[in-house]
Amino acid sequence: MKMDEKKMRRELEQRLEKPGRSFLYDREKESLRIESKETGKGIEVALSPLVAKWHERKDKVIEEVIYYVEEALRVMGKEQKVAGQEKKIFPVIRSTSFPKETGEEIPFFTDEHTAETRIYYALDLGNTYRLLDEKLIEKEGLDPQKVREIARFNVRSLPTDMKKDTVASNVFYFLNTNDGYDASRILNEKFLQEKADEIEGEMVVAVPHQDVLIIGDIRNATGYDILAELTMSFFTSGKVPITALSFTYEDGKLEPIFILAHDHKKSDGKGK
Repeated sequence: MKMDEKKMRRELEQRLEKPGRSFLYDREKESLRIESKETGKGIEVALSPLVAKWHERKDKVIEEVIYYVEEALRVMGKEQKVAGQEKKIFPVIRSTSFPKETGEEIPFFTDEHTAETRIYYALDLGNTYRLLDEKLIEKEGLDPQKVREIARFNVRSLPTDMKKDTVASNVFYFLNTNDGYDASRILNEKFLQEKADEIEGEMVVAVPHQDVLIIGDIRNATGYDILAELTMSFFTSGKVPITALSFTYEDGKLEPIFILAHDHKKSDGKGK
């Protein structure tokens, strides 16, 4: 079976069709928006990346998207309260190309991070989470700085056990708990500094998608090539891709790097 955007759109519409739902197809962006007619709230699915993943993982990809959309629409249909649920607020990392506002054009509550990544904030709801927007923060009378501090504190409480692999004298560490906040551990400065103290070569960090964080102890040129292949592989297979670029970590700062052949060059983007 050959899959393309047209067939993927048809498959999703058939599987997600329910009374009270509508589908909006954006031909230019090749995306499908699934929306509740009652609330006007919905979720947008980019079809091209989904088709690429389908060719690698077949129907498992569609099952994951169906689950993700159903959960998101279920949550959107409920009134969410943030006050009193501070322990469930976490930061999440997204690409700078990720939308900065909701489908209703309400700005998300965000902070700058690096030239490649941006920090969003989420209320954990168990099987999914809701990204916090500025309207919700204002409506509940929350102190934005307090929300940031709580989220950072909560992410520091998450486990940081990593798997280790050595390839061509380079050491790679992988954090992949699938709790939705693996990439968010990049904001745990104490954790990063502890790893930096252990590393013998150059410390490089990567968050190719939401559910993985990679730390490389790069000791030779081959290590950069291996890291580039790893990050690209994870980036193309993740449910929520972030960036295929990696970051050097030095003196508490992250700086994106481009890895070219057997050389690596720092980008102009400065980390914070």
